Amino acid sequence: MVMKTKDEHIGYWIEQANDDWSAVNTLFKGKNYLQSLFFAHLVIEKLCKSLWIKHNEENVPPRTHNLIHLLSATSIQLTDERGEFILSLNRFQLEGRYPDYLTKMHNICNEHFTKSMLETTNELRIWLLGKLQ
Repeated sequence: MVMKTKDEHIGYWIEQANDDWSAVNTLFKGKNYLQSLFFAHLVIEKLCKSLWIKHNEENVPPRTHNLIHLLSATSIQLTDERGEFILSLNRFQLEGRYPDYLTKMHNICNEHFTKSMLETTNELRIWLLGKLQ
């Protein structure tokens, strides 16, 4: 078995995030707003995992979906605004999975709300990618 380098591990997560970003856009165009936000969370999660690998000795990030937890093990400094946005994005990972939340979330996730969330997610995505350079 060939061991992957740290850069290869980081590259894997970035590639997965890029694939998921493509899915975000496809889901949004198909008016699958809640699902697009679920995938938007996955994009940011995978970038946070790549940053976790960059800033830690190990090459396997913790098995968590909590974006703040992942970033807390790095030297990445979040503005209050980015931290608040990440907390709101975390909701779509958790609440998108459970039936009792789905109706509530579908009511919130109209086209305007989702478009705004995805624009901010894209800004965060680009910022996080910059931190990986």
